Amino acid sequence: MSQEPRDGTHHALVVDDDALILMEATDILEDAGFEVLEAMNVAQALQVLDKNHDRVQLLFTDVHMPGDADGFALARQVSERWPHIAVVVASGQAEPGPGDLPDGATFIAKPFSAEIVRHHVRRTLPDEKHPQPLRSGNGARS
Repeated sequence: MSQEPRDGTHHALVVDDDALILMEATDILEDAGFEVLEAMNVAQALQVLDKNHDRVQLLFTDVHMPGDADGFALARQVSERWPHIAVVVASGQAEPGPGDLPDGATFIAKPFSAEIVRHHVRRTLPDEKHPQPLRSGNGARS
């Protein structure tokens, strides 16, 4: 299991096939104190995680993306393979049904705001895995 990052850097992986939403989510998480890795589909996300799973504390993924798997499948696979990674799933088109989300994962409806994302990340990640801006609140309410 992963503890506090050795170098103090908190990493998140953002997965979305819409470049504007990918950029928005990346900006929100960078402002919250994460170093962000990006992928535009499940296959890319798994490649990134194969190389970086020991550094990543958070997966923030869309549901509908091109390819054979969706964000729900990615969330379940990440939870099974790397249980130390917290999972937040976002969608403007789908809501999770029974069994779609792994235990402990959070769902956010799109469109989302920075305040909503920060709130759900705080709720999903254990306190010791919060980057400093989330610990201090950084002006955001939970």
